[in-house]
Amino acid sequence: MNAPEPLAAPAAADAAQLRRMANALRMLAADAVQQANSGHPGAPLGMADFATVLWHRHLRHHPAEPQWPDRDRFVLSNGHASMLLYGLLHLSGYALPMDELKRFRQLDSKTPGHPEVGHTPGVETTTGPLGQGLANAVGMALAESLLAAEFNREGFAIVDHLTWVALGDGCLMEGISQEAISLAGTLGLGKLIALYDDNGISIDGAVGEWFADDTPARFRACGWQVIGPLDGHDPAALDAALAQARAQARQPGARPTLIVCRTTIGKGAIGHEGTAEVHGAPLGAAGVAALRAALDWSAPPFEVPPALAQAWDARPAGAQRHAQWQGLFAAYAQAHPALAADFRRRQQRALPLDFEHHAAAAVQALAEANAKPMATRRASQLALDALAPGLPELLGGSADLTGSNLTDFKGHRKAGPGRAGNYLSWGVREFGMAAALNGVALHGGFVPYGGTFLTFSDYSRNAIRMAALMRQRVVQVFTHDSIGVGEDGPTHQPIEHIASLRLIPGLDVWRPADGVETAVAWTEALARADGPSALVLSRQALPGVATPAQRADIVRGGYVLREAPADPRQGAMGGLRPRAVILATGSEVALALEAQARLMAEEGLAVRVVSMPCTQRFDAQGDGWCDTVLPPTLPVVAVEAGHPDGWRRYTGRAGAVIGIERFGASAPGPQLMAHFGFTVERVMAAVRQRVAVAARVAA
Repeated sequence: MNAPEPLAAPAAADAAQLRRMANALRMLAADAVQQANSGHPGAPLGMADFATVLWHRHLRHHPAEPQWPDRDRFVLSNGHASMLLYGLLHLSGYALPMDELKRFRQLDSKTPGHPEVGHTPGVETTTGPLGQGLANAVGMALAESLLAAEFNREGFAIVDHLTWVALGDGCLMEGISQEAISLAGTLGLGKLIALYDDNGISIDGAVGEWFADDTPARFRACGWQVIGPLDGHDPAALDAALAQARAQARQPGARPTLIVCRTTIGKGAIGHEGTAEVHGAPLGAAGVAALRAALDWSAPPFEVPPALAQAWDARPAGAQRHAQWQGLFAAYAQAHPALAADFRRRQQRALPLDFEHHAAAAVQALAEANAKPMATRRASQLALDALAPGLPELLGGSADLTGSNLTDFKGHRKAGPGRAGNYLSWGVREFGMAAALNGVALHGGFVPYGGTFLTFSDYSRNAIRMAALMRQRVVQVFTHDSIGVGEDGPTHQPIEHIASLRLIPGLDVWRPADGVETAVAWTEALARADGPSALVLSRQALPGVATPAQRADIVRGGYVLREAPADPRQGAMGGLRPRAVILATGSEVALALEAQARLMAEEGLAVRVVSMPCTQRFDAQGDGWCDTVLPPTLPVVAVEAGHPDGWRRYTGRAGAVIGIERFGASAPGPQLMAHFGFTVERVMAAVRQRVAVAARVAA
């Protein structure tokens, strides 16, 4: 095992040095916020002492190799304290020069207002929306636990690291915190250690009037070990607590740990200490000068005395730890070459070389299975059955709706307390699940997905947005996608949800029409390494409409599913030139095809049917493909059992949209579809009317 290095308690002289090192953090934060005339100085000033003890004496990392797989993870859940993290990264030796600290909160700097993963070296996750960093950390600790169980072998603990998360009162007020701490305690994620900046202040003032929780009791009730409260400005007490937490983390039956650090917001800022005013405003020139005097800090702004800079430099120790791990992994690779190769591949976030073979087989299997109508949620499960055996990094789950979402697959292994696996029941924790899935993806080694009802995507929405912002490969499976849900009524019938999800930049939203499109949606979501996807699936059975031969077109998001047919009344052998386009998604594609057939058979009116399972993919194709599929000269009638606004950019003023702009009702699904106008007759009438208008305009 990578056992923690034994550390002696800091002597008085060492404690004094730790305070000076913490003051370097304080001054960098105060100077950067002051220069930017924007930011949050209070939390960095208050958290500097425990951050210093953690990063200098306990955090296992290598600044020159920020992607080292077995590094400790550090998450700043209260992301408004970003200058604390930037100071830690700069002083420790990450590729974050002082000039970037001087450009705090400026355009294109490496020091944005809140930490952004992939933008600043050493930042593990994007934080700012309070509480989500804590849930991300839970996902990271879960990933570490599952990877260790899968890859570690006797004498080779190649996965053995801690996840540290700093959080504040605001994080704990957010409801997602309860979802996260409950799950972490239940699963016994012993290598998760949280440091609570307990300063008793939020933006509105002293929190006692709106946050009087007994936080230690709350965590204990959820199965956590709690250390403290302790003086968050006492290096010796902090060091002892961190050492205790580290030691406990590797004991049998370890529990996650909360360390309660009683701190003073704005520590050292004379006249501002302990007040809400220091939370989110620069100290002002006089305030910064007073802080300098209080800390006995004589160095100019953005300068750190050489002795302190050297003390902070974590590169030599990090290089030594990293080299030790590399030696361990080299020996592991000799003893277990297949495991080592798979571990490397998964850390590189590359899919198996034979993934395309499995993908093609899945599409073919779904085409055959959909010879009879089936719900796309069932098609999704069959796609997982076909794909999962060739994708060991797949980690699935559902928010207590496995039997409804059909997110499990043949041969899955149920994970749980003390039990490794590749499928997890998250409980009724949609938001916590979505944010933890982000943490799993950020950690590396897994491709995570989770399921719930589409109407409950509202619970998860901000975490889905964060996945898109962070460009993480996370798959959200949303079933029961329309009023077709039926008897459960308007509380469970999505209306605005699909349109709303499509507004999130970087999120691919797939609403497949049948088994083939569902299989393609899954293969594309899994293959996409630069962002999240949402699969929107039906409860009701749908007929097969697409073929495996159309896979390359489906991948493009929108395609001609069925060209205008020949006119049977005239014995024509070829397709006629279409006079309109019916554009549809999901369950409404079958409706469009029936309307197409009847318009030709009854009226000789030739129309094209376009299926558009993913508008984001379609829009990215460029005008050539888009104009071929939706010719600008033809009127378009769009049909989707959801809010219509998003479709008007495809139909224009010359077209029409059949959608729903009101809440549903409780009744059988087919009855509701007819009641709200999703009928063949209405589609036919809309096409007929749009063609007539186009003819008058042309004349």
